[in-house]
Amino acid sequence: MKVVKKKLADLKSPEKNIRLHPEKQITEYIRSIEKNGQIRPIVIDEENVIWIGNGLREAMTRCGYTEAHCLVKTGMSKAEKMKMMMADNRVFDLGVDDMATFDEFILELKDDLDIPGFDEDMLKSFVMDTKEADELISGYGVIAEGRAEEMRDTRAQYERRDAEAAAGAIRYEPGNVPDEVREAAGYAAGYVSEDGRRGYILCPKCGERIWL
Repeated sequence: MKVVKKKLADLKSPEKNIRLHPEKQITEYIRSIEKNGQIRPIVIDEENVIWIGNGLREAMTRCGYTEAHCLVKTGMSKAEKMKMMMADNRVFDLGVDDMATFDEFILELKDDLDIPGFDEDMLKSFVMDTKEADELISGYGVIAEGRAEEMRDTRAQYERRDAEAAAGAIRYEPGNVPDEVREAAGYAAGYVSEDGRRGYILCPKCGERIWL
């Protein structure tokens, strides 16, 4: 596998792209590039047609880049290229966030939450305690309906991902966690079973999942 540099002006969009790139995504792409540069190659064929990375090319162009690292895939039929594009988008969508680790990252980053793709205030809201939430609301008054709806949607997405992670995890009853699980998890390091599954218990007071 060889990655080469190509002029962005020489790259071509495919006739049809299975993935749309709204302005919001391009904006966040630009933020990511400004912070980290190009961190994945654009995948093209021998005719310089982009099959993976059209949004990245658009963002790099707006950032003033003239060249990009590209992975050139040769000898593929049109059907193989189409399936590669479909697979790249779909396999990425099948990933599920480990919300326990997600929360740990936010807590460890503390106030450094300027992360492309995420709203900083929403990240802070995930880990603030009741007192902080009350102070925030009292300090800013009534939350605009549009903002409140965004917060509800984000929380719903957070809860959905947590539920998806739990669907493939092992549920233990409070006070009845096996010693080997308790020792492996330490309630901090994170427990993973031999078959790669996480473990959790439900808080008897609030019903929230506590990941081991």
